[in-house]
Amino acid sequence: MLNKVLGGATFVLLSLPVFSLPIVLDEVAAIVDDDLITTSEVRDRVKTIRAQAAKPESLPPDQILTEQILERLIVESLQLQMARRAGVRVSDAELNNAMARIADQNQLSLPEFREALAKDGISYRTMRGQIEREIMIGRVQQGVVNSRIEISEQAISDFLNSEAGKELTADEFRVGHILLATDSDMNQAQIQTIRANAQSLVDRLRAGDDFAAAAMEQSAGKNALEGGDLGWRKPNALPTLFADLAISLGDQEIAGPIQSGSGFHIIKLLAKRGATAQGMVDQTRVRHVLINPNEIRSVDEARELAESLRDEILAGRPFEEVARLYSEDPGSALKGGDLGWSSGDEFVGPFEQALSATELNQISPVFQSEFGFHFLEVTGRRTEDFSETFKRNQAANFLRNRSFDEEVDTWIREIREDAFVEIKI
Repeated sequence: MLNKVLGGATFVLLSLPVFSLPIVLDEVAAIVDDDLITTSEVRDRVKTIRAQAAKPESLPPDQILTEQILERLIVESLQLQMARRAGVRVSDAELNNAMARIADQNQLSLPEFREALAKDGISYRTMRGQIEREIMIGRVQQGVVNSRIEISEQAISDFLNSEAGKELTADEFRVGHILLATDSDMNQAQIQTIRANAQSLVDRLRAGDDFAAAAMEQSAGKNALEGGDLGWRKPNALPTLFADLAISLGDQEIAGPIQSGSGFHIIKLLAKRGATAQGMVDQTRVRHVLINPNEIRSVDEARELAESLRDEILAGRPFEEVARLYSEDPGSALKGGDLGWSSGDEFVGPFEQALSATELNQISPVFQSEFGFHFLEVTGRRTEDFSETFKRNQAANFLRNRSFDEEVDTWIREIREDAFVEIKI
């Protein structure tokens, strides 16, 4: 069993008989409040930084890099201690998903990602532990720092009236484009033939022909191989020739042919998003109870407790009473499990699916998510026009995110100054 021994600043795993010296496996690099940082942690992090650096030669010498890494580990330790005191946990499912996303971002399968880490001298377990730390730290920062940032209604209004605010909150349009090209050497008869072909194509597309297939087969536009898809764009990023027309189209509506010096254009509004597009929002009000497996409660016991509590509510016990006494969602338990009004897509997949499948004033079956076992009750449904609210939320989020990094730096300096830190190396 691994024991932490401060005397001599060493970790002793195994001692030889009393007449022999202990075997030193690790040393303490720093004491940080109630935590220890070991020299092996520092070495592992230095190795990881060097392995992942795009230009290893640009990194500072080992001594300076070690000092920088140790300071980073001290700051991480302080935040992780806060996370543990607040009960922040990262489930295996979350970690697995995070590792899979990182592998995918590197265009690797999970086994290939393991191999790539091993080639760099980094164990999969070490990387998994580092990702867990980052997730926990991120949650602490979000919880603490966001509560320190205040965005006034006047600041939001001022931003919305600025050019930057208008650009940020402008709707986005996803437009499909087909170009039947002409050139300056063509005579009028040839041009009219292409115009007729373009009109015929518009008629077939309106009758149901596949737009993407037609674009790949016939378009001379640079996005032909993408099915003519121009991607999501703000109005001022659309080609001037058809920008005004594109934003006036209904969903899946086709327009054209539109003549220009390069030929005849056909456009289709594939989708739109933003305050106007998402102004009318279907909302659901929901409350829930969450039961977590933990050190003293197995997965089966957690499920059984959730089932038992649900049965009590069905038998007449008030939902809000059960939620206040038993739910392990700290954000809603004191409010009787109430999560307020939502559009549903902000919840994890299993919760969103249960929400969609549950009728008004009905209680769902018990279901499992990455957070534990839930059951929920739908207490209201409505459709609201949130176009102005949507814009103000966009602006508030932008202003908050713009202040976030600076506020994080200020908060970290504060907790670092208030901490007890003793560096041993």
